[in-house]
Amino acid sequence: MNYLTRYHKALAYTRMKTEAMIVILALFLLPGFTPWKGGQENVFEVMVSGQTVGRLRNPDQAREILRQAHLNAAKDCEGILLTDPSLYVEPRVDDFAHFTDPEEMQRNMEQVLKDSAINTDKPAYSVKVGQTMVNVKTLDNARDVLQAAINVYQEKEDFKVQLVPDSGRQINVLTADTVSAEAAAKDEKAVLTVGSGEGIDPENTDGISGGVGFDAFDYGLKDLRFAGKVEVVESYLSEDQLSDSDQALQMLTVPMQEQKIYKVQPGDTLSEIAIDTQTPLDTLIALNESLEDENSTIKADQELIITSPVPPLSIDREEEQYYEEDYEAEIEYIYNDDWYTTDKEVRQAPSAGHRKVAAKKLYRNDKELETQILMQEVTYPAVPKIVEVGTKVPPTYIKPISGGRISSPFGRRKAPKKGASTYHKGIDWATPVGTAVVASSGGVVERAGWGSGYGYVVYISHADGRQTRYGHLSKVLVKPGERVSQGQKIALSGNTGRSTGPHIHFELLINGTAVDPLKYLN
Repeated sequence: MNYLTRYHKALAYTRMKTEAMIVILALFLLPGFTPWKGGQENVFEVMVSGQTVGRLRNPDQAREILRQAHLNAAKDCEGILLTDPSLYVEPRVDDFAHFTDPEEMQRNMEQVLKDSAINTDKPAYSVKVGQTMVNVKTLDNARDVLQAAINVYQEKEDFKVQLVPDSGRQINVLTADTVSAEAAAKDEKAVLTVGSGEGIDPENTDGISGGVGFDAFDYGLKDLRFAGKVEVVESYLSEDQLSDSDQALQMLTVPMQEQKIYKVQPGDTLSEIAIDTQTPLDTLIALNESLEDENSTIKADQELIITSPVPPLSIDREEEQYYEEDYEAEIEYIYNDDWYTTDKEVRQAPSAGHRKVAAKKLYRNDKELETQILMQEVTYPAVPKIVEVGTKVPPTYIKPISGGRISSPFGRRKAPKKGASTYHKGIDWATPVGTAVVASSGGVVERAGWGSGYGYVVYISHADGRQTRYGHLSKVLVKPGERVSQGQKIALSGNTGRSTGPHIHFELLINGTAVDPLKYLN
């Protein structure tokens, strides 16, 4: 009995050992299990953007799985997936480590990327003209907008917009050119030069002979092109950054005021410049410090700031036209070296002529830039306007003292003391007695001494026929008949004559009439 008991116990023990060995062996043979190696990391937990996506045996796999996940996530978006995922692999020690299938981990990563996407933009196209850029949804939209811009200047679509790759650029950029409709229909590559700026040669009359009649010309639109470089760039933009075709066309073609420099020509007047340059007269005066009002003097070659309405996208075109017109001959000038540039006199009045004309005209938008007359038949000739103008620069005028405070301006005023005039013919600057008084402009001293109400006074006559007067002086430093230069010291200020305090009284007379000196001082 004791023997059997010992046998059964031994058998049970052997069975237990066998079962334990089977369990251990099974654990080692199970997929996804790594045996524990005392004290060594045997599992790597993978996190993307702070979220756990699974475990790997080999940490080097994580980056490749993330790359593929990012590609797949981007494919599901209409545009570009904007995200910056962070990848973190943390080593761990786990006695019974289980691992994530790579495909499952990739799916987990894709979901994290989609959930953490910052923004999704859509493919779009930007039309760039100078500093102006408009964004539209498709390439066809860009082409349609540019076509609509040139269609304003053609009755039929004789010219079409063509977008061609810019071989000189590294990024995907298209350049907008114009091509004849016939060439476009044939899909030809002969594209007209954009913005060549060659214009019309007024001396070029090749092919035109005296025996050719007006009916021999083929009138109409000859060339149509963009005045500057137009680029179309592929981009990715959000919906709120896009414009529809009408909005884009308006942004490109509505004129904006642009400042330019205009050089004054002989015979110009401010009113004529304002009309010719489409700059309102008050705007012209406000833009130029040298202009006080509409009566300000201007001289040839003087530079003035003007404004001109210019759209971002300008269109150049050439047309051959037949017309009959009354025309004016160019003004002829006689230059007189003894006259000032402010002096002019009409020597011959103009008379319009009449002619028949075949001409080639160059336009930029609606403005005519050049005209080349190909043929003309004069019915009766125009008589030119002949104007005599001066060439000498007229004298300038400066303030007669340094500093000082205006105490009485030019014009109507309340009499400062009994016997004083209520119409002030000059301007007063309050200044201490003894302040240096200088000649406002070069000239000849006509009077120097006591002048009753003026106290001590100096009169100076100038080469342009004007006269300046300096009153209430304390001391006179020049004599009648003496020639003085601009800025030369002629007297000391004072408080003599009919005066209410130390000051200098200054007058400027033109043709014997006092004017406001401030309008003429440089």
